[in-house]
Amino acid sequence: MNPSHLSLHPHKKDLGGGFVVRRLLPAAARQAVGPFLFFDHFGPIDVRADEQHDVRPHPHIGLATVTYLFEGAVLHRDSTGAVQRIEPGAINWMTAGRGIVHSERTPDDLRGLARRSHGLQLWAALPAADEETEPGFAHTPAAALPQLEVGGATVRVLIGSAFGESSPVAVRSPMLYLDIALAAGDAFPLPPAAERAIYVVDGAVTLDGDAVPPQTMRLLAAGDEPMLAADGSARVVLIGGDPLGPRHMWWNFVSSRRERIVQAADDWAAQRLGAVPGETEFIPLPERRPG
Repeated sequence: MNPSHLSLHPHKKDLGGGFVVRRLLPAAARQAVGPFLFFDHFGPIDVRADEQHDVRPHPHIGLATVTYLFEGAVLHRDSTGAVQRIEPGAINWMTAGRGIVHSERTPDDLRGLARRSHGLQLWAALPAADEETEPGFAHTPAAALPQLEVGGATVRVLIGSAFGESSPVAVRSPMLYLDIALAAGDAFPLPPAAERAIYVVDGAVTLDGDAVPPQTMRLLAAGDEPMLAADGSARVVLIGGDPLGPRHMWWNFVSSRRERIVQAADDWAAQRLGAVPGETEFIPLPERRPG
């Protein structure tokens, strides 16, 4: 393996109710890749009819959440009044800015049914000048995202521009997010970005002949143009973009200023960050406050 390529391996995180995710970012070796400073992979999991994986209302500041499903469905509600069913192939971008509260629940038509759940949730840092922007939610349906064939692989341009195609998703800093499906014999060079990493969702791939096992994130050295290839069916995402500098992170809060994190914790404890219309439940602040 090229010694300049750092590999990150997930640690498991229980979000409650037995809903376990694989967390790649932030990691001890790396806080972020470009603007992306949080990367969770959940599933594929077979959810029993009597199981509930609902996430009760909780707050965010200073970031944007990026939700992308491979299987299943989630009902998003937030304190701006947005209500959106999230389904496979769509990009759902929630700008927290100065503060937003949202829930992620099983849609009513799927309750009581056995189902599958599989997807990714990322957080993107906002530029320092935009950290206190108005909160909002933007849904981009699957059909609106470019899809093309490159070197035999199917590439969906979820965010940013690559291979002559551009995503319609509006962002606040340069970034790249691709969904790449490969079959045996597919191979192509990865597009450039200031910082980049690939994550192998399933299957196994190689970078310039070096094996990258499933559920591994491989960071790419600046200026490298490695060839991505597969010996069989595989799915990979590429993330990257311009770095925005270090951020303070605590619980669901991100900011370039530590004192802003402390303020957000106080605000949530006092229920000053808003509420999701029609919902009374909420996730309480962790007992251990930020210093």
